Amino acid sequence: MSGFSRFHAMVYDPLMRGAERRFLGSLRESLLGRARGDTLEIGAGTGLNLPRYRTPERVVATEPAAAMVERLRRRLPEARVPVEVEEAGAEALPFPDASFDTVVSTLVLCSVPDPRTVLAEVRRVLAPGGQYLFLEHGGSDDPALARWQRRLERPWTAISGGCHLTLDVTKLLPGAGLTLSVLETHEPRRSWPIKPFRLGVAS
Repeated sequence: MSGFSRFHAMVYDPLMRGAERRFLGSLRESLLGRARGDTLEIGAGTGLNLPRYRTPERVVATEPAAAMVERLRRRLPEARVPVEVEEAGAEALPFPDASFDTVVSTLVLCSVPDPRTVLAEVRRVLAPGGQYLFLEHGGSDDPALARWQRRLERPWTAISGGCHLTLDVTKLLPGAGLTLSVLETHEPRRSWPIKPFRLGVAS
């Protein structure tokens, strides 16, 4: 989320409120219910996931944008498990190899400059038997929508803090040494042009 300015941090939660109420909130709940052990969340943003963690022993939430980190820290009292905040980018995580049982990203890879590097870092910090939980969007398989995503990619990226419409995270997992075991694809109404949303588990 390094493309997020103070303005983007200020308007992020209000802009997301409708989608969170309609479908994103329930998708987050479904995904985060799978988290276990020592859990790392990359690109934690304003902390929308924090109140939804129930099962991890602890959560380390990383976020590179200082304006987002301010809002993330304000949400710490809403967490139900121990949470630590680290101001760090996902391309170079400040943690040893094999140090987390679970790594989480929700609506993150669309906004990082190099998602392949991020996924390589995810693989590096996962312990043996660990799991990567993701909820990401974009890269439609529908030819008509895919054409629109390509057309809108540049202006969308410019106004949305670096968010890309054309990324399909599942196509990058094998190159990072991650194996997909669970995949759900969701295409909510009123989510054009950013759909589909892919909820997955990889190891």
